[in-house]
Amino acid sequence: MIKRLYDWTLSLAEHPRALWALAVVAFVESSFFPIPPDIIMIPMIIARPNRAFLIAGVALVSSVLGGLLGYAIGAFAYEALGQPILAALGKGDAMAEFATRFNDLGFWAVLTAGVTPFPYKVITIMSGWTGMPMGVFITTSILARGLRFFLVAGLLWKFGEPIRDFIEKRLGLMFTLFIVLLIAGFAAVKVL
Repeated sequence: MIKRLYDWTLSLAEHPRALWALAVVAFVESSFFPIPPDIIMIPMIIARPNRAFLIAGVALVSSVLGGLLGYAIGAFAYEALGQPILAALGKGDAMAEFATRFNDLGFWAVLTAGVTPFPYKVITIMSGWTGMPMGVFITTSILARGLRFFLVAGLLWKFGEPIRDFIEKRLGLMFTLFIVLLIAGFAAVKVL
């Protein structure tokens, strides 16, 4: 089923209204859809490199707006369903402690999920569930998703089709390594 969904999503890149399709996919991917918007973005940019940054901008705005939907799902579905169940099981305090720890790392959690292959939708929902400050969530989402989408657009605009394999297979790994090194650098500065 995922393969058919992937193929269908990829076929949207050739549609006359591909920009709108990208907006919808980027929006729903941020809260529940399993296929990332890169699947549509990459062929769209290769076909029309002069629109690379417009395409990245549409993906960014739609993804952040979709992230707000994910945040709302976490904020409202948890209150209605999750919290009473956990309280009945005697786990309400443990979840409150987890929420505090998550929010202490909130900037890094959203940044990491926004640029790496980790599902961004998980972080958007958890951010709402833990009550992460909306300003931190939005700012970090814009930074992370902008970095991801505009870097992909820039690489494709500059290098075209030859860079496609690198983006599809290795860019997520490069983002992950960057985040690990960045966190390690901050930890080293704190210790020293």
